[in-house]
Amino acid sequence: MSHSPTKPALTDHSHGPVGPEGWGLILTGITILGLGLASFSAFVLPLPAWAVTAALVAAYLAGGVPAGVQALRELFGSFRLDIDLLMVVAAVAAASVGGALEGAVLLALFSLSGTLEHRALGKARRAVEALMALRADTALRVTDEGVQEVAVADLRPGDRVVLRPGARVPVDGVLLDGLGEIDESTITGESVPVTKEAGAQLYEATVNLNAVLTMQVARGLDQSTVARMIKLVTEAQGMKAPSERFSDWFGQRYTVAVLGGAVLAYGVLLWLGTPPQQALYQAATLLVAASPCAVVISVPAAILSALSAAARGGVLFKGGAALERLAAVKTFAFDKTGTLTTGRAEVTGVVSLTGEETGFLRLLAGIEAQSEHPIAGALRREVVKRGHTPLLVRDVTTAPSEGITGRDDQGPLWAGNPRMVQRMGAVLDHAVLQELAASPQTVVYLGRETQILGAISVADQPRATAKSGIQALRAAGVGQIVMMTGDRRPVALRIAELLGIHPDEVHADLLPQDKVALVDQLAKLGSVAFVGDGVNDAAALARADVGIAMGAAGSEVALQAADVALLSEDMARLAAAHRLARRTLRIIRQNLTFAIGAMLVLVTSSLFFHLPLPLAVVGHEGGTLLVVLNGLRLLGDPIRKA
Repeated sequence: MSHSPTKPALTDHSHGPVGPEGWGLILTGITILGLGLASFSAFVLPLPAWAVTAALVAAYLAGGVPAGVQALRELFGSFRLDIDLLMVVAAVAAASVGGALEGAVLLALFSLSGTLEHRALGKARRAVEALMALRADTALRVTDEGVQEVAVADLRPGDRVVLRPGARVPVDGVLLDGLGEIDESTITGESVPVTKEAGAQLYEATVNLNAVLTMQVARGLDQSTVARMIKLVTEAQGMKAPSERFSDWFGQRYTVAVLGGAVLAYGVLLWLGTPPQQALYQAATLLVAASPCAVVISVPAAILSALSAAARGGVLFKGGAALERLAAVKTFAFDKTGTLTTGRAEVTGVVSLTGEETGFLRLLAGIEAQSEHPIAGALRREVVKRGHTPLLVRDVTTAPSEGITGRDDQGPLWAGNPRMVQRMGAVLDHAVLQELAASPQTVVYLGRETQILGAISVADQPRATAKSGIQALRAAGVGQIVMMTGDRRPVALRIAELLGIHPDEVHADLLPQDKVALVDQLAKLGSVAFVGDGVNDAAALARADVGIAMGAAGSEVALQAADVALLSEDMARLAAAHRLARRTLRIIRQNLTFAIGAMLVLVTSSLFFHLPLPLAVVGHEGGTLLVVLNGLRLLGDPIRKA
């Protein structure tokens, strides 16, 4: 398949006419039209001889010349005998013995199966091209002189960009100022807009819906989300699965054997006294019957269709090999923070000993207002969510590893962890406070001198789809679900309980090298997939049989180390990808079984039962079409939420 130098180059695995998808479709149409006119003349209403000849010549030229040119390139460029050459030789041999119509049938079906396979590849390519078309051309960059419109390619990390309502995010970045909704459907497949506030990640080609926002550029155009998606799809097309490599290996060697066998059969038949034309007819029949097109095309038809379906659902595989390995996985190991959980602290409980919760929260938010700590951010979000505003607290200073001190109209204040409580001489003498301190959560206390006014508990929360995703994996036959985390075991057990993961499968207090060692240990019992999202997961992602990066749009290191990238952070997509991989493997096995079986039947019939050439043509190309159509069924199985 030819391609523009500005587009991602995708490897062509198909047989049949090779060229741009639209041009190949035109050639296939001419071939089928020529065959149709010749068949109409032969079986319905005779046409003038010149019309029949012209129709057959058109069918042979449109169906045979592109395939023949490609085959000769392979022969003289790589010294490989291509399946295309086998089909062209068979068609010419059929025409030479008076079977021009049969040869046209062979070329027409051959072209049609190739065109159908091109559609599987074309869907993945068109999805990327459509995404490229959504890229913004210009952006509003903030400079010392004001706001200037510049080309997106001129943006550099650190630049500030203004996003007006309706504008597309030009490159990946971080929201600096503003609160608004972003349509991320182009990247993650999510149809519901996502509310973004300061500090949130913004991804290229998404759309700002309803607010004026200011963002800071995190990556240049060549490193942003769309560029990385294009790279992933391109790599996926070039990395063949084991089944694809087998079919290629088999096809190349078997093609040589078939051509040699046909020549040998022709010689033996002549030696036995068969008339030359009859000998050529039988040799051509054997050539068609023994051609391994269905075997060779059966695997890439399924793999390409599955890769396209997965890409439409926001899951990118780095080649068919990852797809096949995922189908065999029986153990899934998950990083906790940022993978099974949101990776963002949230307020889970409020205890006010003053009897007035609103005032307590406003006061605590006031002393934490200037802090950049994630816990302070969680508190601010909680106060905003409840519709309150922080109270004014002055003279705020930070006590490292302990908390914050300050002053309001009533005197000195402090907020912090148990070390701060101890330093201030306060005592956790209230039953509710003691219960909170014993929980597997982070607790922040607010007090005046030795008096504790109350406390909040803060914890990372499971992703909304984590539990249903794990349940879907178990329902699909995954035998073991393991959690790995560098966090404390009580914290990990709390999340495991919420998600239905057995305590025995929770491994806490792990360093990155400990995760790798644990993946090694699990791999001794069977194929393992590791799912992670961050820098500290990269080694485990690379070591696992299948590394899966969650939220690939924002995790560069994890993306590079992984075999599979989930553009959405929806865990249900993971279970759906696993189901798709298993279904793909089943279809590959069906295709190979049918293709080899049909080929054996045709060869046996040709050798011992004088199979007519027309039946050999229909049997051969009909079988090829069936395996292609069976593979294309996967295109109708896009990954959706479970």
